Amino acid sequence: MSNINGKTPQDLTSIAEVEDAKLAASTEQSKSQSRIVFERFLKHKPAMISSVLLVLITVIAFTSVGFGPLPGWWKQSYLDAGTVIDGGKPTLSLLPTWLGGSGFAIGEHPFGQDSVGKDYFALVMNGAQKSIVIGVVVGLVATFLGAVIGAVAGYFRGWVDEVLMRITDLFIVIPLLVLAAVLGQIAGRSSSSIFALALVLGLVTWTGLARLVRGEILSLREREYVSAAQAMGSRTSRVIFKHLLPNTVGVIVVNATFAIAGAILLESSLSFLGFGVQAPESSLGLLISQYQNAFLTRPWLFWWPGMIIVVFALSINFLGDGLRDAFDPRQSGKRRRPRAGIFAMPTRKEKP
Repeated sequence: MSNINGKTPQDLTSIAEVEDAKLAASTEQSKSQSRIVFERFLKHKPAMISSVLLVLITVIAFTSVGFGPLPGWWKQSYLDAGTVIDGGKPTLSLLPTWLGGSGFAIGEHPFGQDSVGKDYFALVMNGAQKSIVIGVVVGLVATFLGAVIGAVAGYFRGWVDEVLMRITDLFIVIPLLVLAAVLGQIAGRSSSSIFALALVLGLVTWTGLARLVRGEILSLREREYVSAAQAMGSRTSRVIFKHLLPNTVGVIVVNATFAIAGAILLESSLSFLGFGVQAPESSLGLLISQYQNAFLTRPWLFWWPGMIIVVFALSINFLGDGLRDAFDPRQSGKRRRPRAGIFAMPTRKEKP
């Protein structure tokens, strides 16, 4: 036959080439799962704003007063006392002159001075450093313990699951603040109290993630690829860490951010009560505790560390919300709201 359905072989060849070109274009435009998650995260405005705030505060905190042997660019030191100028009031001014302010000015002591003349900006930045370090270390320790314990319990089930979950229940039953206060008081006496306290807090805050990971592993272990890996003779550790845990990365990452926010608040609470960071070390919670009596006479000594704690907690929680929405495939599209007005479809008939 010279043609098929009225089309010559040349026409069929051109149609096939067009279809091949379309298929190649769609293949090139296909995106990996990580890129899809990243693009969803970029569309979450509160999470992006929170990320910028966190990066900005972290960079200022670690570069201004220095960290360890590295010097900072801020000329004042949080260790040096001096003469109290103008009652220690902050010299920072952000209100323009046309609004009745003094214009933009930083001054010698933008956050003010404490009762012995120490620069409060340097003190707050040093406290922010300690709070960030504790939050990150607690997040890493709690995430590692929670992910491993939850994965092992969910994979083996049986008596292994029973033992690990009863240990988890034991940590949950004991009030977290009381347990952390007792262990934190012991850890605060060591020479490296900051890292010891962070390690202790990480050892008592892994329970929530362990339960979540266990639930995910219980459902994933019944999948075909797990059975195939077991049939091929893969080691148990390889099945857990290579095939199961990577598929729970969304739950792990989101809860890691919430663990960091919770650790900063927990450390602030313990330091405020005197069970956390001990002098001569400093943290935001310890600064609030030391100057809580100056709330009415010198409120800046209370508000600056308090505001940074609030910014940390809110920003990290918004960041966690953005990561949760990015990893959740149901968040890929926006729900269309019903249109109001004359074009809206009635939901029920009105009785005359």
